[in-house]
Amino acid sequence: MMPQNRAGRMAERRNRDARRAGVTPRCRGFGQNSVMNSRTPDLLLVGGGLANSLIAWRLTQRRPDVRVTILEAGERLGGNHTWSFHEDDLSAQQRAWMAPFLVHRWPGQHIRFPNCRRDFSEPYLSITSDRLHDVMVAAGRFELKSGVRAVELAADAVTTDSGERLAAGAVLDGRGPGPSDGLVLGFQKFVGREVRLAEPHGLTVPTIMDATVDQHDGYRFVYLLPFTDDTVLIEDTRYSDGGALDPAELHAAIDRYATARGWTVIDTLRGEDGVLPILMACDLERFWPADDPVARSGLRAGLFQPTTGYSLPQAVALADAIADHWPMNGVQLARFTREFTREFWQRTRFYRLLNRMLFRVGRPEHRYRVLETFYSLSEPLITNFYATKLTLRQKLRILVGKPLPILDALPMVRERRFLEREAQKGSDQRSTTPR
Repeated sequence: MMPQNRAGRMAERRNRDARRAGVTPRCRGFGQNSVMNSRTPDLLLVGGGLANSLIAWRLTQRRPDVRVTILEAGERLGGNHTWSFHEDDLSAQQRAWMAPFLVHRWPGQHIRFPNCRRDFSEPYLSITSDRLHDVMVAAGRFELKSGVRAVELAADAVTTDSGERLAAGAVLDGRGPGPSDGLVLGFQKFVGREVRLAEPHGLTVPTIMDATVDQHDGYRFVYLLPFTDDTVLIEDTRYSDGGALDPAELHAAIDRYATARGWTVIDTLRGEDGVLPILMACDLERFWPADDPVARSGLRAGLFQPTTGYSLPQAVALADAIADHWPMNGVQLARFTREFTREFWQRTRFYRLLNRMLFRVGRPEHRYRVLETFYSLSEPLITNFYATKLTLRQKLRILVGKPLPILDALPMVRERRFLEREAQKGSDQRSTTPR
């Protein structure tokens, strides 16, 4: 890899030569919708979500000579989201380059279950889409084309909804979840509101799970992020078999929860909602055929913690990996990102087994008991669980402690057989559906 200072000097020499030739040189920074010169971008990122934004940030940080364009259908990067992570999910180096995006760091976290209430010492951190957008645009190291929707992607070009064809050295698709062929999924559904309260809420650290609430629609818990003494993000979350989201019902549940805590809401600062995939089984060849020439990132690439749905650590890891191995053309980048997903899926097989047991063994309203048992285990084990770094001993400890019928859990062990059964079940359901 070329050292950053040398790359910068080379870029400056190119700019100086361009001025002498009467050509407008590439600026070190590009603002929103700014006009670049006629040279094709080295990398065209389709979708301005978390994963593609971090790729743009890290690549241009490490390689200032690389020309990057982000194509975003909305007006701002990141949409309307809060992304959180546990401190040990990232390395010290990764936390350093992510530091500009952080909005808060808490010294610990808390969980609440009917028979288990516990504090953990691992710091917890959050970034927001507003901060992501503002920092990215202020840095100005890439071109952002907002309000532009891609309708056709190739390895080295994108066609927009206006019919314009944009060429690039490589194209990367990060438009969020795509077709789920080859995947068996559960769903994490949530609605959140950041509110201002009449009085201080008394929280000092996030409550990552309050499962003392009524259980329905699968496993239900409330997630709390206290940003200031009197502002807090209250998020009602369900681990459900179906992906249908009823925002009105979850908003009403948030109101009931705030009242039960003795909180008076005087203002809603913002809201967010979503449906995240929880991966039970996967077939890479069906999900992402080897001959697909377009690279992927984020949820489009199946890069998320299979059980929690957290996607930020995998987005950071992919951004680092692409920067480490740049340059690549479109086909090379597609092969690289597909292999990145394959290796991650291989490493997280155990998590999919846990998900199959959670969603297919026992009654949905009793799922909280599985999580309650898990959170009684040692803090180092829980830390490694979030970071997908479990040891063999820790995996065995989780399985031994699960409050599930052993005979019912045994059919969940073999993922390929599970995929076949789920496919047959889907086929049987389609064949009996009235036409």
